[in-house]
Order: sequence, then structure tokens, then C-alpha cells
Amino acid sequence: MAEQSGSGADAPIEQVSVDDDPAAEEFDRLQAGIEQHLAVPFQTTVLGMPVTVDKIELIAGAGIVAICTRGEHRQAIGILDLPLPNPRPAGSEWIDEFRHYANGYETGSA
Repeated sequence: MAEQSGSGADAPIEQVSVDDDPAAEEFDRLQAGIEQHLAVPFQTTVLGMPVTVDKIELIAGAGIVAICTRGEHRQAIGILDLPLPNPRPAGSEWIDEFRHYANGYETGSA
């Protein structure tokens, strides 16, 4: 009797890879682009107060955020909610591209 390949307790567990999800691949590409190309630190204004955007991070449950500081205070602000200064920092076109992606994803066309 021939043994079935891939069956039984010794069979490898099949895992779904993020690489199989085009939306996840695009998110990863845009996140990496923002982190690599957005010139930080830069100054901007949040709720009427000047802040420094020190870095960009990916935070579970919050997504891509800008880490903003003012004195001893530190706040993560969603990258799409972050007001950009004029002139805009180098690499901010990656935020525009992410905004386009996020709008398409929310409407179901991404």
C-alpha cells in the first residue's frame, strides 16, 4: 500500500503568506517607502502647537504613525492625519501615495 504524501501528523502545516495578499504587499511597500524616504526630523503644527516629527513607525492597531514630540511630550499620530508643513519635507510624496492606496482600500477598489 502506497503512503500518501503530505498526510498525517508529519505533514507540513500550510500557512498563508502575506506575499499571497496583493493589498498587504502594497501596504508593506508603501510603509517601507515612507520610512526610508520621508526626511525626518521635520517641524509641523498639530492642533495649533509646533511639534517635531522624529520618526515613522508601524504600530499594531494604529498602522503607520508619525512619532511627534514637543518638549518632554511624545505622541503617535496617524500618518494620514498628520498635517504637513509648507514646504513639505522630502519624500512626502510617499504619504500621498499611501493616502491614495488607503482611500481605494476603504472603498473596496484596492
